[in-house]
Amino acid sequence: MELKVKKDSLTNISCDVLVVNLFEGVKTPAGGTGAVDKTLDNLISSYVIEKEKFKGKLNGIYVLPTYGKIPADKVLIVGLGKSEEFNLNKIREVSAKVIKKIKSLKAKKVCSILHGAGTAGLDAFDCAQMIAEGAIIGDYEFKKYKSKKEDDENNKNEIELLEIVELDESKIDSIEKGLEKGKIIGDSLNFARNLINEPPCEITPEKLAEVAMSLEGIECTVFEKDEIEKIGMGSFLAVAKGSSKPPRFIHMIYKPNGEVKKKIALVGKGITFDSGGLDLKPASSMRQMKGDMSGSAITLAVMKALVLLKPAIEVHGIIAACENMPGCEAYKPGDILKAKNGKTIEVDNTDAEGRLTLADALCYATELKIDEVIDIATLTGACAIALGQVAAGIMGNNQELIDKLINSADKSGEKFWQLPLYDEHKDDIKSDIADMKNAGSRYAGASTAGIFLKEFVGETKWAHIDIAGTAILDKEYKELSKGASASGMRALINYILSI
Repeated sequence: MELKVKKDSLTNISCDVLVVNLFEGVKTPAGGTGAVDKTLDNLISSYVIEKEKFKGKLNGIYVLPTYGKIPADKVLIVGLGKSEEFNLNKIREVSAKVIKKIKSLKAKKVCSILHGAGTAGLDAFDCAQMIAEGAIIGDYEFKKYKSKKEDDENNKNEIELLEIVELDESKIDSIEKGLEKGKIIGDSLNFARNLINEPPCEITPEKLAEVAMSLEGIECTVFEKDEIEKIGMGSFLAVAKGSSKPPRFIHMIYKPNGEVKKKIALVGKGITFDSGGLDLKPASSMRQMKGDMSGSAITLAVMKALVLLKPAIEVHGIIAACENMPGCEAYKPGDILKAKNGKTIEVDNTDAEGRLTLADALCYATELKIDEVIDIATLTGACAIALGQVAAGIMGNNQELIDKLINSADKSGEKFWQLPLYDEHKDDIKSDIADMKNAGSRYAGASTAGIFLKEFVGETKWAHIDIAGTAILDKEYKELSKGASASGMRALINYILSI
């Protein structure tokens, strides 16, 4: 789908569908919607609003034929909800809902009002960015493995052009730049969603390494098993032992032109399939474990986006990629592992594997002399139970960093909820024969995992984001469809751009 802006009047534009909007409770439209209403002989106000009782509630949609009164074939009126509750995140959500509806109409060319830049008074750049993000996210479908016949049928629903129509010349440049930024973020999100939605037979540790190596503008080093062993990643390698697929340790670097304002590391969990190991998961719990590499997909997508967004921040993307399988070489409950920083770990449960791979990855990251490290992982079922599919858990050793990430999530239409890391949680991972265990009791599982990870970051500023509940959605949520969400990616990008 191509995104463009055109200087023109909404009533003059030729397209298959023209999108206008309405706040809840408005009886007589103003602005661009009002101009279209007037040209349509008040069909919106006298028929759609008065007779059809269209209220303008958020995401409500009404499609109206134009009967040749304007060049557009149809007008789509979308509700923006209550004006006092309206914000930029609502624009993204509305844009996605509109695109999904228009695809069902088999329209090719769509023109739209700039939602939010009229009576709401929001910045044109920001509004354009949200429209672009929403449109690209809403347009997403993972249909790679559909049969050719069905795929051909689906292609009939592809929107070719979304054009923002704006009469004010002074806003055109801002709209163009906003559309460009929104497209980069939307495309990157869908890039991550594609990786997560792929079957585990396709996305192996080797494949993740290939994807990382293919990213333009990114320095990338990939360590294979022998090299991983030499640099002392005993915790990570133990998890990989039960699989026939060899592990890969991936280190990507984005370097800006000119002065570097900050140096950070993003560590993404890269378990490309998690069977639970010898502590085998129930079959029903294993069904979505192809998504246990969501953190790595998000890390790859962020790196991809940074090359185009060009922040003045040096960013290291780090992934310890492997499968957790119960093969004949698999690590066992009771094993003692040695992490890269020399700390020893008693294996309490082989299904608490993500923290073992992250432990070595975090050690590696802190040795890079970075300013701060952020890890993102589908880490604990406990976090999913606590927060559901609405919010990811966040914790760490630096409150300022946590607060900034929560704020970035809010601006991104995502939610992070802070969970505690109390010293008392250390009691749950005490071991009689090693420095710590990799799992504790059934209580406070998300915080127990966090307190384990804290042992591997030293004094470096650190935040941990647990996306176990939000990574794969059971049903449509706001702008996102069922399936992979790449939750947290937008928050990370916005945080980096805010520095």
